[in-house]
Amino acid sequence: MIVIRRARARDAPGIAAVHVATWRSAYAGLLPDEFLERLSAIRLAGQYDRSIRLGLGMYVAIDSSDDAGAELVGFTSARRSRSGRLGEGEVETLYVMDDWQNQGIGGALLRASGKFLASLGCRSAYAWVLRENPAGFFYQRLGGKRIATSVTNVGGQSIPQVAYSWDPIETLLDVDA
Repeated sequence: MIVIRRARARDAPGIAAVHVATWRSAYAGLLPDEFLERLSAIRLAGQYDRSIRLGLGMYVAIDSSDDAGAELVGFTSARRSRSGRLGEGEVETLYVMDDWQNQGIGGALLRASGKFLASLGCRSAYAWVLRENPAGFFYQRLGGKRIATSVTNVGGQSIPQVAYSWDPIETLLDVDA
């Protein structure tokens, strides 16, 4: 059984492990190999721990069906937009382990981010996605509209990205999990 809940500080190592595994899988061939190899779950765990303690809207997907213990299989984070140019709230991250994709977990996590942003008073939301991300269709399937393109620097490489918007935010809240 999958449970979506607010992240706790003790989830930081599991969040970091999902981050590293999903980036190495999704971005192989897109980002420099050396960059992906240098991703550090230990360093990322510290960053995620700080974000959780600061109250960033971070949610996790936990598989609690295994008697041996719960496994963190995905996460999302959201915050008020720092620029406001594309929307009032930003979904900063959304990652689900490969074996758990196409089961509604991503949609449930995205909806959790939307609810968090709505609770902050955000009336719209957006997410930047690397243009060549193989899961880019996911955001469109869940109601996101392409509204902007840009270039970001990842691992010393310029990478095109696309912004998807949910305006009004209710289109994100109604996402089919």
